[in-house]
Amino acid sequence: MARRPPIGNRIRALREQHGNMSQAALAEAIGVTRQTVIAMEQGRYSPSLESAFRISRVFGVGVEDVFSWTEPPDS
Repeated sequence: MARRPPIGNRIRALREQHGNMSQAALAEAIGVTRQTVIAMEQGRYSPSLESAFRISRVFGVGVEDVFSWTEPPDS
């Protein structure tokens, strides 16, 4: 089973706070597919640095207000 990336996010909460923005609208605004937004929200995909900045700009917040880092447990 693949391990989830250690990057968490608040994308869904931010979309809801910004007029219930749809996944499709966010995807269009940042230049990715809706499936990519879904994968990011579910923690299955970590965005590129460029996409992370684009997301933060769409919501008018800093990158660290959208994304967080969780240290993976030692294996």
